[in-house]
Amino acid sequence: MQIIRDIAMLHRAVTALKQAGGSVALVPTMGALHDGHLSLVRMARRVADHVVVSIFVNPTQFGPNEDFAAYPRDEARDAALLAQEGAALLWAPDVATMYPGGHRTHVEVAELGADYCGAARPGHFDGVATVVAKLFNQVRPDVAIFGEKDWQQLAIVRRMARDLDFAIDILGAPIARDADGLALSSRNAYLSAQQRAAAAAFPAALQAAARAIADGADVGETLANASAAIVGGGFDSVDYVALADADSLERLTALRHPARLLAAARIGKTRLIDNLPIA
Repeated sequence: MQIIRDIAMLHRAVTALKQAGGSVALVPTMGALHDGHLSLVRMARRVADHVVVSIFVNPTQFGPNEDFAAYPRDEARDAALLAQEGAALLWAPDVATMYPGGHRTHVEVAELGADYCGAARPGHFDGVATVVAKLFNQVRPDVAIFGEKDWQQLAIVRRMARDLDFAIDILGAPIARDADGLALSSRNAYLSAQQRAAAAAFPAALQAAARAIADGADVGETLANASAAIVGGGFDSVDYVALADADSLERLTALRHPARLLAAARIGKTRLIDNLPIA
């Protein structure tokens, strides 16, 4: 597996892969890889001939009081895992390469990024969309794989690709979970043993709410019960539990398919997100 840090070298390497025949899939990450990320790489290998993984901790999607400096970084470990999974290239630019001096242009995602996680993290999804657009232009993949764990991000990337005419298939990979149902996340490493045990209340509350809504229960009452169950299970607060249109992200007060249950909650200093489809 090649590790590349220069854009011109990246272009040559990707061109060589395509000239050798076959398609290229991109898996964008911020590193600190876990089995959830690796499941995206495995999916990419199933749908394309060559896999490029990017590792870039993107400063423009972190707020002033967020954990950019503390975000876990271990490129050597990550590279070893990706080599084992058969990735062809690791694209690992630094900040100066991604955002050279004088960089002023950004992508604005408007209302899609204003609610849910965007309400708690103003500007976050503009930063995500900007770096993803740059990655698309740098790697020029045929397909890109994003985890369904951040459903709002996936919906925004799909809309951006459509609105800006990126000729790239955007695929969502199913959420990878621990045995107790908690979605895998780099931020799970921040949890103490006690917090990690309590965190199982989060997916359990969402699963119960998804079943209730599918069975015809009142949406507002069900969402309130889910929030109470999350806090009762040991979380400090709930940012939101919402029923949303899976494509437009519009909040729903009654079930209408396709729908997604979206949630974010805080335990200690850690903010976790999750979501479930409504059958």
